[in-house]
Amino acid sequence: MSTDLNSPFRTKSVEQSIRDTEEPEHGLRKSLSAWDLTVFGVGVIIGTGIFVLTGKVAKESAGPATALAFVVAGVVCALAALCYAEFACAVPVAGSAYTFSYASLGELPAWIIGWDLVLEFALGTAVVAVGWSGYVRSLLDNAGWHLPAALQGPDVSGGHFDLLAFLLVLVLTAILVLGMKLSARITAVVVAIKVTVVLIVIIAGLFFIKSANYHPFIPKAEPQASGSGLNAPLIQLMFGYQPTNFGVMGIFTAASVVFFAFIGFDVVATAAEETKRPQRDMPRGILGSLVICTVLYVAVSLVVTGMQNYRELSVSAPLADAFKAAGHPVYAGIISFGAAVGLTTVCMILLLGQTRVFFAMSRDGLLPRGFSKTHPKYGTPYRPTLLLGGIIAVVAGFTSINELATLVNIGTLFAFVVVALGVILLRRSRPDLHRSFRTPLVPLVPILSILASLWLMLNLPAETWLRFGIWMVVGFGVYFLYGRGHSRLGRGELG
Repeated sequence: MSTDLNSPFRTKSVEQSIRDTEEPEHGLRKSLSAWDLTVFGVGVIIGTGIFVLTGKVAKESAGPATALAFVVAGVVCALAALCYAEFACAVPVAGSAYTFSYASLGELPAWIIGWDLVLEFALGTAVVAVGWSGYVRSLLDNAGWHLPAALQGPDVSGGHFDLLAFLLVLVLTAILVLGMKLSARITAVVVAIKVTVVLIVIIAGLFFIKSANYHPFIPKAEPQASGSGLNAPLIQLMFGYQPTNFGVMGIFTAASVVFFAFIGFDVVATAAEETKRPQRDMPRGILGSLVICTVLYVAVSLVVTGMQNYRELSVSAPLADAFKAAGHPVYAGIISFGAAVGLTTVCMILLLGQTRVFFAMSRDGLLPRGFSKTHPKYGTPYRPTLLLGGIIAVVAGFTSINELATLVNIGTLFAFVVVALGVILLRRSRPDLHRSFRTPLVPLVPILSILASLWLMLNLPAETWLRFGIWMVVGFGVYFLYGRGHSRLGRGELG
């Protein structure tokens, strides 16, 4: 850390970050409770992961032990969540990992993590919008309504523009501009529908479980088909270690895949500034949503692998097809409806997270300052919301998006590493800082969080690392060409 205002590692004090939230035109309205935060967390975490990844991972990597893979991924997230909870209490300011890094690691690391989060949330929003469009088109087709091929998106033969994905992002952008409380109310209704569908899957599925499908619970290990070049996991290229399918190590291989299903709980931390009692409510919202989703994930994976032998599971729609195989196709329609409805909240909350990070970076001068003005009536960061919502709507409408889940994964894991490191550094530099929630066993828990996140990152393909590196290089360029010279901290405007 550095107090030299000419250093790219200059830090912004926690007190100054909090004072910035009190500026009339640059502060966000406080309207959220612990319940709202928990609903946001559940709303963004439960998405395509629970409806799709369970079958893919069970069939290809872990068998019935997929439930343990969800537990492993949940533990990795829990370690990070403990670190996020401490920071969100000590620094209740918009921006999540970006703001936390500014207070502990310095401006350049904060910029890099902010740049990373903007990409992560943008890709996540676009991918989910396109996925939502596919589910809704399927439901419309079942009802006998068909969109013209040209408006079904580039993934469909003859398609050019994904009208549904485009409209979804625009509608959600408008909702976010109108206020956080409205967003929270809509999210609560949608999450209730989504969780009800998941509970129906669990309860109804219990009646179709065959105990024979659980044997063996951990199938015998099999070597993975060897990847080559940039498609191979980085750990294989670096150390020659080849991940296995099935067996005990297959559980960890599966965990690096199902981790995608947990992405989003960190978005809760971006709403810290808009929370009425952040010191009390942020830990409850972050940890509560993570616990609820982990329990639901484990239950669903146990039910689906009990209903159908793991080698027979569908990869594209495992839950729906498991019920079809059991002779109950009605449940398949209910699951498709739940997935389509549920993805709307995932999309909205990812967009919310991105706009809050962009807003915080703008308020610090690292991006044009005009984007940090809040709406005079609604108290929301309407300028970055409209800008980013418009861009993502166009991207979702015109782009065929493939293989981006791994790029979102690496961005999230990188943020986990930075936040865990920041907790250790801030404990040393600011032991006097009031922390209503303290990460237990520091530095052990943050170190375990760093190691677990790095392990999952090493299991990602080298190609993902290359794309991530290119985005980071572009970020360095933007910082040194614009951000460093316009930084309010560097100009001495803060203090």
